[in-house]
Amino acid sequence: MLAEIRGLNEECGVFGVWGHQDASQITYYGLHSLQHRGQEGTGMVVTDGKKLKGMKGEGLVAEIFTADAMKELEGKAAIGHVRYATAGGGGYENVQPLLFNSQSGSLALCHNGNLVNATALKHQLEGQGSIFQTSSDTEVLAHLIKRAGFSILKDGVKNALSMIKGAYAFLIMTETELMVALDPNGMRPLSLGKIGDAYAVASETCAFDVVGAEYIRDILPGELLIIDDNGFRSEMFAMASNIAMCTMEYVYFSRPDSNINGINVHTARKNLGKQLAFEVPIEGDVVTGVPDSSISVAIGYAEASGIPYEMGLIKNRYVGRTFIQPSQSLREQGVKMKLSPVRGVVEGKRVIMVDDSIVRGTTSKRIVTMLKEAGATEVHVLISSPPIKNPCFYGIDTSSKEELIAGNHSVEEIREIIGADTLTFLSTEGMVKAIGRKDGQCLACFTGEYPTEIYPSTVHPYEKV
Repeated sequence: MLAEIRGLNEECGVFGVWGHQDASQITYYGLHSLQHRGQEGTGMVVTDGKKLKGMKGEGLVAEIFTADAMKELEGKAAIGHVRYATAGGGGYENVQPLLFNSQSGSLALCHNGNLVNATALKHQLEGQGSIFQTSSDTEVLAHLIKRAGFSILKDGVKNALSMIKGAYAFLIMTETELMVALDPNGMRPLSLGKIGDAYAVASETCAFDVVGAEYIRDILPGELLIIDDNGFRSEMFAMASNIAMCTMEYVYFSRPDSNINGINVHTARKNLGKQLAFEVPIEGDVVTGVPDSSISVAIGYAEASGIPYEMGLIKNRYVGRTFIQPSQSLREQGVKMKLSPVRGVVEGKRVIMVDDSIVRGTTSKRIVTMLKEAGATEVHVLISSPPIKNPCFYGIDTSSKEELIAGNHSVEEIREIIGADTLTFLSTEGMVKAIGRKDGQCLACFTGEYPTEIYPSTVHPYEKV
């Protein structure tokens, strides 16, 4: 749905390439393909084998990396990042990759996820003399690496990774190597690809398609991958445990042309729609999905139910970030500018409106109202996930139960609030079955069962990245 408006934001995406003469250009296109994962800031660091050079800014990839800017970023390797800002986490200094210089060499790193023990580690490090330049928990890892004092960087990285908890996909680059790490629970997607003799790493496989890379495999939970001019080698810094890939990657965040652990996202969403049709047979005239992530679900529901799919809602793709405003009144106005009902499709019809989730309810209420104003006689809302009742501490911008409508209201109360004729959520069991993962997945926002320990300070983290 409309993440910028409704507040369900995945925090970022990462991309890296090693061993290519056009590393910065490839990274540019890789980041552009991951733009849906973060639209508030972007950055890139390149190496020519002797030194690191970085550029970053608040804005979209195309706004920051202009033709003139790209001329300054030449090298054989690069890492890049796109991000959303969260409470207390905006500002230029928090845009990644973060670049650190020292007498022993430079270090750049970027991160997708959130460290649940970052606040505790930061207090500990400050007590030992560390001075932090950002409010990003990504910086915690840099301090842990340097303060350990290992002569071999790999050992320092593995030691630091053993101390952090939570969801993370890290890219760490020096002048001579690129290190890639995924948390032991495997909570974030991260894949390895190859472009000729060069290697690429990305949060989503759709980035490989854009840059012409061949997918090799997913990074394993607890794995540290080290890439340099001699190729790559793999080491485990931790044993994989309690595998828990974020379910919302399949439901909402990832692009439909991406594959996560061998499962195509579009196919998974179609299966969610088919499962909805099995669980919730509704009499209607047309099925429509809320652009963009719910279109695949709506198609699946239409195929399984026999009710025709129609484009009942159109997304205006030319509305800029100017309209992403924090207040509720402006947020509702933003919905009107982002979405428009197609009167010729919905007028006089019983509309089955399919969406991926309901977070606060504001956007859903406005969409239902728009459909009825356009002449829909009934609006039946189907959600391809269970009610989101619990906050996420792993990198999704829902940090408190109070802001979640399902955490404070019953399904019937939510139906009344959004003005739908009926409202049905997919069952947890049905969602898991439809996605079809062989390994585990994180269901914490639905069930309240978190795959890691949640530290007291995690409830009010100083920053998510």
